[in-house]
Amino acid sequence: MTTPWQHRCGCGVDVHAHVIPASFPRALRDPVPSGWPAMAMADDSCHAHVMIDGRNYRTVSDRCWDVPKRIADMEAMGLSLQAVSPMPELLSYWMDAPDAAELLRYINDETAAMVAESGGRLLGLGAVPLQDMDLALKELARAKEELGFAGVEIGSNVNGVPVGHPSLDPFFEAAESLDMAVFVHALRPAGMERLVGPKNLQQVLAYPTDVGLAAASVLCSNLMLRRPRLRIAFSHGGGTLASLLPRLEQGWKTFPAMRDAIQASPAEQARRLYYDALVFDTPMLRHLVATFGDDRVMIGTDHPFAFHDSEPVRRILEAVPDEAARDRLLSGNARSFLGLS
Repeated sequence: MTTPWQHRCGCGVDVHAHVIPASFPRALRDPVPSGWPAMAMADDSCHAHVMIDGRNYRTVSDRCWDVPKRIADMEAMGLSLQAVSPMPELLSYWMDAPDAAELLRYINDETAAMVAESGGRLLGLGAVPLQDMDLALKELARAKEELGFAGVEIGSNVNGVPVGHPSLDPFFEAAESLDMAVFVHALRPAGMERLVGPKNLQQVLAYPTDVGLAAASVLCSNLMLRRPRLRIAFSHGGGTLASLLPRLEQGWKTFPAMRDAIQASPAEQARRLYYDALVFDTPMLRHLVATFGDDRVMIGTDHPFAFHDSEPVRRILEAVPDEAARDRLLSGNARSFLGLS
């Protein structure tokens, strides 16, 4: 049965959704590199275990690779288009660079095959081995020129190096030059030793913290001033950034060293970034729109993982009363971010 909000909009564009190939190839060398993934079937035919170093990293549904089932889910969520990127753990920054490049090339090819099968309903965001800049730039160009991807997903840090670090500037220069969108997802976050409870707290609490610090590193390094045409988005509503930003702005006004280092208002720079709306809370979504602007927030679902937003359109309709602003959050901002308009 179709709900009123689905009738209202079957046009939503989701920028935060993940894919996992149905299988992984054998590594080209022995012994198998540490971190190389494999798939093992679960007890039912609809799920599989992603095995890393002999341990079950995550049990996932076949919607990670089954395009018709994914599209059926999109219909139920009121989505017309979904930008799909690899499960973040597959970014593999901790592997030897040639091994990671081999794995990511395969994952990008599998993503491209899913996009081709989707009949225009899926859009690819690839992955590159950022632990080796030459290999990363080579795969970035291939993702654009050979696979036709709209952009790439990167982690909130590269083996502990924040995304705003100057060492990553050649990547952002190339992404800007190639007109490729960059989607930043939390990955192996800092602060896990401070959490008390089950491992799921990594996704629930540590991910937003790491994303917030990643976004702050972009502001503090003046990345958007150096790369004004770069389109970069942050997952999970930008994590903690919306709460950190007033302190960062006040610190910038208070401390001469911060004023010297940060060349423009952090709050102003923050409105040049994009953010998904994946915060599971209507007042928080309103706060994101008020803080970052209704031209910077867009649908993100984390589909098809268990911890995802199954009603992203309804959340936006509840949070945003203005019709034009709703349209921007539902699809217009995502299309701008992805370079579709």
